[in-house]
Amino acid sequence: MRRRNPDYHARPVPPFGDPQARLLIVGLAPGMHGANRTGRPFTGDYAGILLYETLHAFGFGSKAVSIAADDDLRLLDCRITNAVKCLPPENKPEPSEIKTCNRYLAAELQASPEVRVILALGLVAHKAVLMALGLKQSALAFGHGARHALPPHDRAASGAGGRILIDSYHCSRYNTQTRRLTSADFQHVFQSVRNELDAA
Repeated sequence: MRRRNPDYHARPVPPFGDPQARLLIVGLAPGMHGANRTGRPFTGDYAGILLYETLHAFGFGSKAVSIAADDDLRLLDCRITNAVKCLPPENKPEPSEIKTCNRYLAAELQASPEVRVILALGLVAHKAVLMALGLKQSALAFGHGARHALPPHDRAASGAGGRILIDSYHCSRYNTQTRRLTSADFQHVFQSVRNELDAA
């Protein structure tokens, strides 16, 4: 990839956003011409359009668009990461790849006691979060808009109570163009996220 596109980031994509955030959004993997190119999650591809618009609408982003890793966009009380850190073959992560990368997600969660709400974008992200927390895959079923109370022992001592996992369909081009996920649907999920944080 780097030989064909020498100006691409083309290496693991780090998380983006507030290191003390209470909201952690977990996506799938860097897109070939999105985060793999720009070095920022959900930046440069179609999936990021709806995500960053919605983040801005709910007060989590300073601007409604993410153009490049060196623009002046800031995330507020929010951080974005991915289940898989590098561009997967054919843009589709293999189970072995998800498992190999999971230790990085586990470390992110362990090092982020401030995180109160985890938003999983899609089934793969949902399963990756459960794996990273040492929970059985059958423990919590994925469902768009589903709210799951995670075990209190997952929460670091600096916080009270357990974390909340909220699921959403991924904001991919396929899901939005087929109307599986509409802008209103996505906003409803973010309203749930905002309600959780406001009540914390």
